This record gives sequence, C-alpha cells and structure tokens, in this order.
Amino acid sequence: MNQIKCINCGFPCHKYGKTKKGTQRWQCRECKTVFTNTIDSTIKHFHQFLAWLLSGKTQDEMSVSSRTFRRNTVQFWEIWPMPPKIEAHRDIVYVDGIYLGRKVCVLICCDDTHVLGWYVCRYEHAAAWGALLQRIASPTIVVTDGGVGFKKACKRIWKKTRIQRCLYHVFCQIKRYTTSRPKTLAGTELYVLAKDLLAIHGIEEMKAWEERFQNWSKRYNTFLSEMIRDEYGSLHPKHERLVKAERSLCQLVKQGILFTYLKDALVNERKLPATNNRIEGGINAQLRAMLRTHRGLSVERRIKAVFWWCYMRSPHPLPYDEILKVMPTDKSIAKIYKEMSERETLEDMIPTWGDAIVWGDLHNYDISITKNWD
Repeated sequence: MNQIKCINCGFPCHKYGKTKKGTQRWQCRECKTVFTNTIDSTIKHFHQFLAWLLSGKTQDEMSVSSRTFRRNTVQFWEIWPMPPKIEAHRDIVYVDGIYLGRKVCVLICCDDTHVLGWYVCRYEHAAAWGALLQRIASPTIVVTDGGVGFKKACKRIWKKTRIQRCLYHVFCQIKRYTTSRPKTLAGTELYVLAKDLLAIHGIEEMKAWEERFQNWSKRYNTFLSEMIRDEYGSLHPKHERLVKAERSLCQLVKQGILFTYLKDALVNERKLPATNNRIEGGINAQLRAMLRTHRGLSVERRIKAVFWWCYMRSPHPLPYDEILKVMPTDKSIAKIYKEMSERETLEDMIPTWGDAIVWGDLHNYDISITKNWD
C-alpha cells in the first residue's frame, strides 16, 4: 500500500478517524494537519478513453459497463488536441485531405513515420493549406494528389520544396475522362498511356513516355479539334472529355511535377515515392476504419477522433497529465472568441483552431461573426 503523505509538508501520515460520510481522514505526524485523501482517477479514465477510441473495441468490451465508461470519459470529448510545430527538416512529406461529412475536411501532413500536422476546414483551399504548412518546416519534396489550392499555398510558404504529383491519382483522373472502356481509338490509347505512368522507373522510360504522349497529341490533333453546336448555338469540343484529359496531362508535363521522383537530387541517395500511398493507406484508411468502428459519432466528435488519432502518432506526444493541462477545451476556446471584440484580432486567431468550422458550424455561442472565413 502506498504511504499517504501530508499535503503541506510531505511527511508520512496516519489514519485519524472518518468523516460523517465515512471518508477516511489522515493526520500528519509532524505538522498535525488533518485532511482527506481524494483519489483522482482522471488520468486512468483518460487512458481508457484513448484506448477505446484508438482501438477496435466497443464500449461493452471495456473493463466497466458502457454507461459507466461514458460517464467517466465524457469530459475528454471537450479537449482539442492541437498539432505541434515541426522545426526539423524532412526530405519527403505527404499531404492529403479526408472528408468527414458535408463541408467538413481535415487536411493532414505526414512523413514516413509520423503525422506532422492537421487542420480542419470546410473544403480544400489555399488559405487552409497555408495554415497547415506554416507550422511545418519546409521539406525537400512533397507528394500530393493535386488538392485544390495546395500548389498556391506551397509556392507561397514552402518556396524551395519540389512537388511530386501522385501518379495513381493522375491515372484515376484520366480514367474518369476516358472510362476503363473507351469507345474511340484516341481514348483507348490515352487510357493506356495513363496506365503506363505507373510502370515508369527510370529516365529512359520517362523520355519514351513523354515522346509517346507528344506523338499521340499530334496524331489526334484534328480529331480533338472537332467542334459541335449545342441547342443554343454555342460551339463546344465534340470530344470534350478527351480534350480535358489531354489538357490536364499537358499541364502536368509543363509544370514538371510528374517525374520529380526521377529527377531530384535525392534519387541517388534513396528511392523516392511516386504515389501518395503512404498517407492514403497508412493514415486515411486507418482513420476511416476507426470511424466505422465508432460509427454514430457527431460531426464534432468525428473531427476530434481524427485529431486524437493524429496527435498520438505525432513525433513527440505529451504525457497524459500534460495533455490535460495544456490542451485547449471547448470552454477555453469559447472564452477566447467571446473576449475578442475586434474582428482583426479574431481573424489572426482563426488559423490556430481551424477555418471557424468548429465554432461557426458546430457550436451555437452568441458571438457576432459576420465574415465568411472561407
């Protein structure tokens, strides 16, 4: 049994009767202080909360009844685990966004081992990406699926970082235009070209693919230039989907972001990734599995569940007692919003918490905020 020590001087204590409610009293042998020793189970309940949330267990499988478990852990749903500031340089990072509901997206950045940052917004756009990137040191290469606004934010914040467009997402984009069973010869050849992107592993193969694509564009230039009038008399490309597919590939080739994994200086040191599989399979798939296990959560709790998953896989998560001390809660953030009377000051605080989606859409506090943050 652990020795009870005095709350004032720290010396050992002995039992000193009980209160009217039956609670054990203790008296210090040195200073004669009498007190009751209240057992704080907050850390224990917090550990149970994270063990349940980040595992495949149901509430019925916990060590206590489901009702007791919910009563013990409801307080932890008020905490917002915030991302750390990453100052160490990384060679390669991956970015992507996962949608948790209608107009609810969490942007995530990770490396090969840890989650580096996350940010909640209504949808992917340059300002949201900028809020995520500004807390992470500029890497050498970033792999992205081409999310809306990312390139603009990367050019502004990570000025020296080279972009690698995920080749699998490029293939999927072309496939949406051509379908997997194209009805024209031009569509069939373009679909094969897009599929061959996934099998390029060297400079010679890259040059051969670029030459094939240029020859395809020249060969079907007349075919793609055919126009047709709609019912209002306006001219439109007859093969509009193929034209869009060609333009998307041409743009990627001109930007030089298709084959960064073959041209960058790091190629000689290590094999560079050409796809976003690390974040798609290693993070997004795990998050979706967690949300399926705990299906029925409100939008706000789904966001917090994703935040907790990401935080516990960040480079250096704090001990449980420190998390409870320093992490913001619903009440603490609401207090900040209520105390902010000038709009300019409030606008500066928004990137810390998210695009106002948490408080503007998920809470009903009486705060006069008229600006659309997106």
